[in-house]
Amino acid sequence: MATESGARPRKAGAFDIRLIIALLIGVYGIILTIMGAAFTSDEEIAKAAGVNINLWAGIGMLVVSALFIIWARVRPLVVPAEPESDDTPAAAAE
Repeated sequence: MATESGARPRKAGAFDIRLIIALLIGVYGIILTIMGAAFTSDEEIAKAAGVNINLWAGIGMLVVSALFIIWARVRPLVVPAEPESDDTPAAAAE
């Protein structure tokens, strides 16, 4: 899959914003899941209408993080090999 100039397009890799968002949401999700599973008291659960909101929010964030990662892997961003501009010598020769 080469372009006209012979250079191959590259994937965005670690610079894909979806992976950065997935990392941030995943870290918060891990923290909330741990807090909800191990450090939530019955008093805090009673304040939240009987729902362990930290646990459920953490699990939800982990699911969203996993979906972002799957999205980035299934449909990777392709970075052009070189920027296209009208100032190139080939364009000036035409």
